Amino acid sequence: MKIEALKFYKNGFMQEAFALGGSLSSEEIQEDKVYPASLQNYLIDTGKEVILVDTGLPIETPEFKQEPGQKLFMGEKIADFVTAIANLGYKPEDVTKVLITHKHPDHTGELRQFPNAIIYMSEIEAEAMDLKGDNIKRVTFKDGPYKTFGKSERILDNLIMVPAYGHTKGNSAYILERDNLFYFFHGDITYTDEALKRNQLSVVFEDLDAAKETLDKTRAFIQQNDTIYLSTHTPEGIEALENKVVMKL
Repeated sequence: MKIEALKFYKNGFMQEAFALGGSLSSEEIQEDKVYPASLQNYLIDTGKEVILVDTGLPIETPEFKQEPGQKLFMGEKIADFVTAIANLGYKPEDVTKVLITHKHPDHTGELRQFPNAIIYMSEIEAEAMDLKGDNIKRVTFKDGPYKTFGKSERILDNLIMVPAYGHTKGNSAYILERDNLFYFFHGDITYTDEALKRNQLSVVFEDLDAAKETLDKTRAFIQQNDTIYLSTHTPEGIEALENKVVMKL
């Protein structure tokens, strides 16, 4: 089995008001503080299946421009989705399962590449996107509690989907158990790992109370299990994967 990152953008930044401003007061925010930003999704090759966690932006997305005062600059483009997956030695038709964390276009932008793969997402997000098709698996979390999460659904024996509501109403996370480690693919529970460590939320959420509850459950999970925290919008996610960095809170 191997886990790799599809790398889309690098050398971006986010202001603290964006990264932690969902729960920090304006007085607490350092206006000149920035955190590194990037964009990546993840691929799991089990040896029998190729599984994708999220699908990046649409390939026709223009390059982002850095503007004065902007709160988030995604960064310099490395590759579009099709090029990024090719850079890892795969084609879209190799993918058997696609695991979607949530509906935003930087996570679902190339779902059109996978008409024959099974696409997993929460029922809430599938309805929000009005997705139809026999390959859409609308997850209702029927498999009972998992660790600190009250509900779950097993994709494989060692791959578990859990509700992570708040960023969007149907946001989900995926946890892969491997070699006594827990690889935590979380979408956008946090944008920077500093938010996780400081127990703070970003400014982007649909349900504040649910986002806070999810953050609490995630932090409790990490405190109880050796976890590699795989973020989408910070290069810390890539570093954690490549160096097997266990998150410490």
